[in-house]
Amino acid sequence: MRLVALIFIVARLLCGPAAAAAPTPEKVLANWYRMVLELARHTPTYSPPVASRSFAYLGVTAYEATASGNPDMQSLAGQLTDLSPLPPRDGTLDEALVLHAALSEAVTAFFGNTGPTGQRAMKALDRQMNESLGDALDPDLAARSEAYGRAVADHVIAWSKGDGKSVVENLGFPYEYTLGTEPWSWVPTSAIPLQQVPLMPGWREMRPFAMPSGAACPLPPPPEYSEDPASAFYAEAMEVKTVRDNLTDEQKQIARFWSDDPMLSPTPPGHWMAIVLQIMARDGLDTARSTDALARLGVAVADSFIACWDTKFQYDLLRPVTYIRRVIDPKFEPLLITPPFPEYPSGHSTQSGAAATVLTAVFGEGFAFTDSTHVDDGLPARNYPDFWAAANEAALSRLYGGIHFRAAIAQGLAQGRCVGAYAEALRTLR
Repeated sequence: MRLVALIFIVARLLCGPAAAAAPTPEKVLANWYRMVLELARHTPTYSPPVASRSFAYLGVTAYEATASGNPDMQSLAGQLTDLSPLPPRDGTLDEALVLHAALSEAVTAFFGNTGPTGQRAMKALDRQMNESLGDALDPDLAARSEAYGRAVADHVIAWSKGDGKSVVENLGFPYEYTLGTEPWSWVPTSAIPLQQVPLMPGWREMRPFAMPSGAACPLPPPPEYSEDPASAFYAEAMEVKTVRDNLTDEQKQIARFWSDDPMLSPTPPGHWMAIVLQIMARDGLDTARSTDALARLGVAVADSFIACWDTKFQYDLLRPVTYIRRVIDPKFEPLLITPPFPEYPSGHSTQSGAAATVLTAVFGEGFAFTDSTHVDDGLPARNYPDFWAAANEAALSRLYGGIHFRAAIAQGLAQGRCVGAYAEALRTLR
């Protein structure tokens, strides 16, 4: 299985003989993020909203551990909702060990509900990195560095427990839920018993990170529901069907490249994290810039799911497959599996718009990159001239997949831009 093979391959590559020299802070950061991308891929509880929350807290932990020892970085305390000042440092510390200890503690907290194989991999990585980092240090310095890193993580973990979503039961599906009864209301699209109710209807109540509330980036309503062939709603449905009936090989590849289904990928939030990791490796970014990018991205994407879910359950719109089978073609089959929650807006679009906003702010306009996230899954790398090109393609992939109407895609990107602006405004590097 990939779970067994890849997680232990990652642990060996990161901690084997080639890594005999003590890892740099940059290597520590990359090691742990590569690990959590595999953990997210193989842990059933990591639906996209839950994964986004974990990545956000991990990013804040990495940033604060780094910023505490860098006078050119400003803490996010007082900027993110309810985040109080971090513990102060006492004397000189080893930056790599501080970061490792913080990430080890945070990964255990935010990704610790993985299975036995993941648990063993986390412990192996922690043990081997502790050995490689601590062997070259004075014991007192090593002990103080490790203690401080864990103190930073513990502070963030304690903060996270007040967001209202630290416990997720039943994989996020409510035990009781009353479906809407309007013609446009969302109805289940899967025969799986668990999915006869929508995923995470209460996620919009989670405490946001940078935006003031889950309703901070509202959207206009989708086109008015109608079964009239002359209506705008019918036209949007016909577009989904027409596109599905005439998909090119390139469009199919795009749909699958950005699908990022739970348990088959690092999730949609993890895909954008993987892009940043690839840029870090390609450009040799230092820890300050890397943690800035990862923290802003984590915050923006986590807030985007809160905002998106707020809007989804406000309008409670049915999926294309439901409408098309009801009104146009009872044999319609989307290319991708339809997710179990309301349609408007597109979550892929909202999170991608937020990601493109903050990454453009961090790296600049016209920043070209290659995305190799799914090469090991048999999907070739794709090249993009900038982050918005990738975001627009990720959003449009949901039309190709047959699971979103055009309005959900366009408005999702707009909502993501609004959400991302709050993370963009954070003061980080002086």
